[in-house]
Amino acid sequence: MQKNGKPELLVPAGSLEVLKTAVNFGADAVYIGGEVFSLRAKARNFSAEDMAEGIKYAHEHGVKVHVTANILAHNADLAGADDYFRELAELGPDALIIADPGMFEKAGRLCPGIDRHISTQANNTNYETFDFWYRQGAKRVVCARELSLAEIHEIREKTPEGLEIEAFVHGAMCISYSGRCLLSNYFTGRDANHGACTHPCRWKYSVVEETRPGEYLPVYENERGTFVFNSRDLCMIEHVPELVAAGIDSWKIEGRMKTALYVATVARTYRKAIDDYFESEEKYRSNLPWYREEIRKCTFRQFTTGFYFGKPSEESMVYDNNTYKQDAVYLGVVRKTEDGSLAMFEQKNKFSVGDTIEIMKPDGRDVPAIVMSLRTMDGGQVESAPHPQELLWAELTERAEVGDILRMESDEPAGD
Repeated sequence: MQKNGKPELLVPAGSLEVLKTAVNFGADAVYIGGEVFSLRAKARNFSAEDMAEGIKYAHEHGVKVHVTANILAHNADLAGADDYFRELAELGPDALIIADPGMFEKAGRLCPGIDRHISTQANNTNYETFDFWYRQGAKRVVCARELSLAEIHEIREKTPEGLEIEAFVHGAMCISYSGRCLLSNYFTGRDANHGACTHPCRWKYSVVEETRPGEYLPVYENERGTFVFNSRDLCMIEHVPELVAAGIDSWKIEGRMKTALYVATVARTYRKAIDDYFESEEKYRSNLPWYREEIRKCTFRQFTTGFYFGKPSEESMVYDNNTYKQDAVYLGVVRKTEDGSLAMFEQKNKFSVGDTIEIMKPDGRDVPAIVMSLRTMDGGQVESAPHPQELLWAELTERAEVGDILRMESDEPAGD
């Protein structure tokens, strides 16, 4: 727990812009990846320059930065590890997230002033394992996704008080054991344990028996279709009291490849839920409808509580299809303002003059605003913004601030 007695809210960031969004929208800490040794190779990840700026920005706002170095290293990976850890020692993040014992030892030797956290990739499923890593010098251990809250509570009771426990509370669930997936490497040659996962756990499968080639047998079938491995997204926003009772020090959001809208929405919702609960449980419970509504405004599939209340059933883990849903469309992050009504941003999705949008603010307010005009950076007036990543100025009927998120209601209903 933090000094204020609340759990740490740990939020992902795949780029410098998203890191700043996470900080602005309520994170106590953010976790990021460098350009090497991270398990999200398809995320933009951080150059040394961006990492330095991100760490500086976070620290100026009282927010910690954790850097992932959690690949399961092969011999060829080790040659560059020493230089990378020396570079991190100079950059000064607050913690390194590591799964491989060899990398753990290197980090301890080359980054003596930086805390080491044990990644969920290390399959941490019992209190003896947690205690082992503590004796080796780990400050924190991340729970395997297969643990129940009862098991985590027992781990808390049987491990030293100085050892911090971290657990995922929201986001995509790797279905292979704590994310150590072999299917991606086997099917596509892209190694999930080196950050290049193709998410084959979300594909549909059939089985072929060797004496009947060409005859495809369903792996699992019910009235909604045939599925294998597909998992709903974890969501624990309705179970804050149970998470607190389990003694989890850090609540982790999954999603280093997600947009600023996703990060802002999830961070702000969990921030408010935590703060409301620690003010009074009555206030938290009275605001549950708002949390539920808000959390659906970022991309999600269907929700589950995972393994936290025991082994999940097929119905609680399998979803109808692979399609992400959202109740809100991401338009952009405000980068600059002028004259009170003008906001400059990099446009992410199409919208038009006359549309009603929302200005999403870190303090919990969502301010409706009408788009009065749009102009390009060279001053040309346009009626709509159809080109992603175009820099635009929008004249709005309400005031936006730097760092605010612009979004609008989606035309597609969000489903379950």
